[in-house]
Amino acid sequence: MHISERERDLPKAVLNDIMNAVEKDKSIISLGAGEPDFKLPKPLQDYIKKVKDINHYTPSGGLKELREALSKKLMKDNKINVNPDNIIITSGSQEAILLALTSTLDVSERVVVPDPCYLGYISAIELVNASPVSVPVNEDCDFCFDPDKLRRSVLPRKTKGIIINSPSNPTGSVFSKKLLEQISDIAVDNDLWIYSDEAYEKIVYDKKHVSIGSLNGMSDRVATFQTFSKGYSMCGFRVGYCAGPPNLIRAMNKAHTYTSIAPSTLSQKVALKALSLSPRYINSMVKEYRRRRDMIVMRLNSIGLHTIKPEGAFYTFSNIQNYSKDSFRFSKDLLNKAKVAVVPGAEFGVNGEGYIRCSYATEYHKIEEGMNRIDKFLGKKTL
Repeated sequence: MHISERERDLPKAVLNDIMNAVEKDKSIISLGAGEPDFKLPKPLQDYIKKVKDINHYTPSGGLKELREALSKKLMKDNKINVNPDNIIITSGSQEAILLALTSTLDVSERVVVPDPCYLGYISAIELVNASPVSVPVNEDCDFCFDPDKLRRSVLPRKTKGIIINSPSNPTGSVFSKKLLEQISDIAVDNDLWIYSDEAYEKIVYDKKHVSIGSLNGMSDRVATFQTFSKGYSMCGFRVGYCAGPPNLIRAMNKAHTYTSIAPSTLSQKVALKALSLSPRYINSMVKEYRRRRDMIVMRLNSIGLHTIKPEGAFYTFSNIQNYSKDSFRFSKDLLNKAKVAVVPGAEFGVNGEGYIRCSYATEYHKIEEGMNRIDKFLGKKTL
């Protein structure tokens, strides 16, 4: 039977193959997974027992009390002033991104994305029959947008938006307020949407996270996407949300009725409880990520894989070009010969070729052993 050309053209994510290999071979050390390895905070574990019998739908936009709590959170943490009615709760932030693109793009219209970038953006744009336009973000610019290149990529009347991701997956870069202001100027000058993916907002080290939606004059053109997955170690609960202008959120709610109808009620209750947790839960997690980051960056650089120290998220993006120009082949060799799973940089875009992504969302001693294996593997190669 017929399968759509749209679906057939979607890339097959190599991460699924990596995870399957790790599941089958327990000797493999995985530095591939993009989710926290920490357990759900104990207060949330206890709370689940109290609400486990909830089994009814919520409105498509999500629980009113959760949206009210998020309105306060966004003001306090992100300096975004948004009414609860202008927030939609979704099944993870990826659904929110897809709903926003569905609600704002028509066929063949263009959206600018960084290259490399989170692999879900390009496919989501293509699923709504729009066109992604990649703008290289390079190592010599700390993997951040060059405003001049970004401006040149905008085609009048055809380009409708820019996707930004700070802190970034896969590079760990964090956009400065100055850069966000430059991006804002480009958006205003060209009447563009900004889709701001802030999934890793809680996981920052040496810089302060700034939400572009907090800048003057940007509230009418920014869709801010956040999630409970990374900061609260709640990936499996699938709770994300989007804050934006009224016309966007109304359109997303309308489309939401035809996707998942509404997010999980039980998960929303747990998310509401998570907002009341002491900051110590997130702070202790970030402290441990920092310890792992400092070690893995030092080790990767010491074995000839040049690595910029990430300022956020929990990934390193390492230059492998002293050893290989083919990140898929290099990653496959690491998996088969060194028993270490990493993600090839080319998975994140053409400009990601020549790099690998390592996740340090795994135990410290496993990262150390993974580095030892990579060191031994590379020792058999010549520069």
